[in-house]
Amino acid sequence: MHLKKIVMLFTVATAATVGTATAVGAVPEPEHGRPEVASVAGTAQVRLTYLADKDIRTFSINAHGVPYTHGPVPGADGRTLPGSPNDATGTVKISHYSAERNTTYTAVGRVDSLMTAPGVATLTAVITQVSPGGPPWVGMRLGFSVYDGGKDAPGHSRDRVGFSWEYADMVKHDGMWGGNEAEIGTSMAPAPFAPVTEGGFTVEHADLLPLPSDTDRS
Repeated sequence: MHLKKIVMLFTVATAATVGTATAVGAVPEPEHGRPEVASVAGTAQVRLTYLADKDIRTFSINAHGVPYTHGPVPGADGRTLPGSPNDATGTVKISHYSAERNTTYTAVGRVDSLMTAPGVATLTAVITQVSPGGPPWVGMRLGFSVYDGGKDAPGHSRDRVGFSWEYADMVKHDGMWGGNEAEIGTSMAPAPFAPVTEGGFTVEHADLLPLPSDTDRS
């Protein structure tokens, strides 16, 4: 029960001690000025619309696409591809200040996939570090989504964030729903349900690139 309480505290929260995401490299820019591959970057605090508390939840994301680099991946026609079009790299940092415990829990993940549409991104990251007392996430892939609402007046944001462990990753056992049990695949995340209260994100949309020429059909 103690572990479940810690996990729930972490999931119902997420805190202000995370710094701005570290740059992970420049996004290629084709001649027409639009990005060749997708990216999402920023830091923001969010609130949960269904829970009023004094906890602080902060997400820092810096991710960009590196298509066809995480292979090998089996192709539908029997060829082996050098990766997937949604391969990505970068960092996700999660921080949660628990008012009840007066403690901040943090986690850091390595981004492995990213997909976008105009103003929207879904990405996944494999967790590599969790601070003492946090949930047992090391080695797990978690899903994130971002809605970039565009430029706002100071102090106001239309951006939103979603994350896979908050009532989204649930499996039913013996008639009871439980969370954080289903495996998260690449680029899988719920809708961005949590409004941003401070900070924000920039999503640079780019369509997924076609197969590399050396794997195209002749």
